Order: sequence, then C-alpha cells, then structure tokens
Amino acid sequence: MESELFCINRKKILDQMEEGSVLLSFSRPNNIETHNVRFDINRNYFYLCGVVEYNNIVMLVKGIDKTNEIIFINPYDEFKAKWVGAPLSKDEVNKISGIKDIRYISSFDDVLSNTLQTFNKLYLDIEVNNNDEPLSYEAYFADKIVKKMPYVQIKNGRILFQHARTIKHELEIKEFKKAVEITNEGIKNILSHMGEMYEYQLESYFDQAIKANGATGYSFPTIAASGANSCCLHYSNNDSYAKNGDLILFDLGASYNCYCADISRTFPISGKYTERQKLIYNIVLNGQKLVFKNAKPGVTTRELNQILREYFKEELYKIGLIKEKTEEEVSKYYYHGVSHHIGIDCHDLCDYTPLRAGSIISNEPGLYIKEESIGIRIEDDVLITENGAEWLSPQIIKEVDDIEKFIEESKK
Repeated sequence: MESELFCINRKKILDQMEEGSVLLSFSRPNNIETHNVRFDINRNYFYLCGVVEYNNIVMLVKGIDKTNEIIFINPYDEFKAKWVGAPLSKDEVNKISGIKDIRYISSFDDVLSNTLQTFNKLYLDIEVNNNDEPLSYEAYFADKIVKKMPYVQIKNGRILFQHARTIKHELEIKEFKKAVEITNEGIKNILSHMGEMYEYQLESYFDQAIKANGATGYSFPTIAASGANSCCLHYSNNDSYAKNGDLILFDLGASYNCYCADISRTFPISGKYTERQKLIYNIVLNGQKLVFKNAKPGVTTRELNQILREYFKEELYKIGLIKEKTEEEVSKYYYHGVSHHIGIDCHDLCDYTPLRAGSIISNEPGLYIKEESIGIRIEDDVLITENGAEWLSPQIIKEVDDIEKFIEESKK
C-alpha cells in the first residue's frame, strides 16, 4: 500500500479534531494467542498508519497553527526476534506510514504526560455496547488518565473515524478491487470442483485459491451452507455432506491489506438448478438488480431494504409462497437487511446517514424457505458514485446460465 493513503487518512482525522487536542490510537496488546495473526490489529490504528505490529501507538496532536504525528514502536529485541520475528525498523515504519517522528514505546508515557500539560483534550477510540458500557482497552486507559490528570477532557474519537471511514479514497478502492478479484479466483476454484462432498471440502478450494493469489487474510469465517443449512444466516459448522439436488450458499471474502471483499453466491451441487430453485434464484437476482438501480447518493440503506421488501411482497405472492402482501409474511422468508458498509472491516465503521459518493456497501438480497431446504443469497459489493452506483464485483458470475455452463465445462 502507498504511504500517501495513510497521510491522507491522518489529515481526515486531524481536520476534525479540536484545536489544542491529542488523539491516541493503539494497535493492540500482544499475547501468545495472537502474535502470529497478521491482521488481528485495531482497524482504526491501521487506518492511520498501515503498520501491522502489536503494542504500537499513533499520536496525533493538533495545535493552533501546527500539527504533529508520532508513532511509538517496539525496539529490536534479540530474544523476540528469534521466536516471533524482529519488529520493523524506523526506516521501514516511515516508508509504510509516511510518519517522520518515530519513537520507541518506552518514551510514550513521558511524551504523553508532557503533551497533555499543554493540550488537555484527549481523543480515545472508546467502543461501547448496546448498554453504553465500554468494551475497549481505550476505556480503561481513559479511566487511568482521568485519575492521574483530572484536568484532561476525554473525548470519544470513534466518531472521527466513523466520518472518515465512510467515504473511501481512490487508493482504498484500488485495494478493495484487488480483494474482490482474489475472491473471484476462489469462487471459480469452488465451481471447478463442484460436486457431492462435505461442505468444508468445497470451502477448501476457496482457501487454496485465494492464498495462491495473494490474499492477506479472510474478511470473515467462510459460510458454506448446503440444503437446509442455507436458511441459517450465520451457519459456520461447514461439516454437512452436500448432495446432488442441494443448493449450497457461500458467503465469503478474501481480504487484501485489510480491505474486505464480501460476496455471496448460491450454487447447485449437481451443476443444474431445479425449476423451483431457478425460480426462487431469479427472484432474488432481480431483487438485487432493483436495489442496485435505486442505490445513489441521498438514499439510505433502510430505504433500499424497503424497496426490496415491497418487491418481495409482489413476487412471493405471485408464486403463492405468501397469501397476503404484508411485512409479516415477507419476514418469514427474508429476515435481514440488504446493505451494510464495507471497508477495512467487513461491516465497516460508518455514518448511518444517507449514502454519499465514495461509500462502499453490500447488496445482498436473500430468500430462505426452510420447508423446501432452499436458502438463496446473492451478494455483491457496490460503490456509490456521484450519479448512482458501480458494481465492484461484476466479474463474479451469478446468472443461472453462466453458472451452469461454467460447472459443465469444468467437468470436461
């Protein structure tokens, strides 16, 4: 990734900070369970610097007429280098992040204490749950600061990241498209081996292909749900035997430099959809196209979801699946939202406001008919543009004829 992107990201945060303030972002404390997980990193910290290391801290300082950017890193440790690898050098950190002021973590406490003597507003990324109870290390750190320096005003910096991360820069979109392309290679490898086997065996073809094509991680644990399993939205066992006649729903994505593709496809194990499966599939697919047609700046994801639900009322009534065109009837077969923001988290931090140009969202209608063991979801990633929307995953096949043809030809 280019250091220019992280310089832009830091400016987006600094521009929102009050004068006379400091912002801290912690990578994440290391421990024996996580030291080998490459991207188990605080995403807001990553957004500021791109340096994938534990125990690092980014500090942004905004004065009246100047700003400062500091990153605190780990010094070289011969023992740790032998066991888990050497930390990045100052030159390497500068090349990745574009930050010039690089100091060792041992100086952090003194630097922060001295800085807060002058700048007494401190932004921390404090995550809370639905009960407004803090969840993060930052909340603990805030408590420690207030007890030590009661004159410091603690401000929640999460809102700054929400504003900044909602709109993607063209350099971010470039990384995102790479994640989508790698995901496409994984899906093609699944299709090339489609047939009766365990769900996890089909999943393994995705794993191999994305690693071979440069994925730096997974967007989330893969869902490979065949038959009735496909009606469970977050099914993750992936251990049932997928039989001819079943559909299998995949919800998956490769990540590339933390940017997360999020794709769903539903395929026939035999290589051919039954007429009933095809009927339901095309209702879902046409619903996805309708959502895309209506996706544009000024529209909310809630409104897009309602457009889809109104469409489902008509279509499900036509085929006799529901007896009344009501929300309650539709909810029996469609029970999730059609969109969420995507970025360096699969469900990205964002402003829940009308869509704006530069947002990346999912478009994922689905229908789940448990009594028929039919669960179908079709999901693609969409960039909101000035005048509408752009598919970011058009190369990933989803038309019935294209899917059946691909599977047939792969068996020759």
